[in-house]
This record gives sequence, C-alpha cells and structure tokens, in this order.
Amino acid sequence: MAKILLAEDDDSMRDFLAKALGRAGHEVTSVADGEEGLEALGDAPGAFELLLTDIVMPGVDGIELARRAAEIDPGLRIMFITGFAAVALNAGLTTQKEAKVLSKPFHLRDLVTEVERAMQAA
Repeated sequence: MAKILLAEDDDSMRDFLAKALGRAGHEVTSVADGEEGLEALGDAPGAFELLLTDIVMPGVDGIELARRAAEIDPGLRIMFITGFAAVALNAGLTTQKEAKVLSKPFHLRDLVTEVERAMQAA
C-alpha cells in the first residue's frame, strides 16, 4: 500500500482515479490543482510516497508541482498523467528521469500496475 497524493483538476477523473487506487489498497489524498498539492506537501513533508499528477492544470501545472515537490521531499516518487501526447513527450526533459508518464486514456489496471512498479523501484 502506498500513500499517494493525487493532483487532477478534472473532478470526475480525480474521483474515479482515487476510488480505483483506493480499491487497489492505496491511501489516496486528492487535490484539485497544483496549489492544493503544494499545500498538502508543505503541511506534511514526507507523508506521501508518490505524487500522481496531471500535467496540464491551471495555475501551478503538474511539471511545476513535481519540480517543487522534489525540492520539498527528494525521495518522493513522481508519476504524470496527461491527455496531451506532445506534453508527455517533453515531460521527462524537465523533471526527474525516473518519472513515468501515462497518456490518457489508459486502463485502470495499467495505472495500478505502474503505481506498483514505481513503489517497488526504490
């Protein structure tokens, strides 16, 4: 079981992902944008094992959230989700090399598998 911070600006997608990850045995804290994600990380440094973030969000986007999250908690694993393939291709150039990018749409089984792989990698 992983403690996951999920940042996704689409309400239905956020709820869907949180429920799926919860059913897979993970503890999920959901936030609606990057600002809320930074608050959650700042309020409890080290409380999360994985940041799962959408890349394209208003305000603080997922790339900036991941960059700042890595400063707050260098051991935090990072995974991106996006509906924009071009953004996904460039995400690795500006963030941690280990960060996984899942392009929407993806199957929930793939998400759960990738989260498990990310947790086993450390």
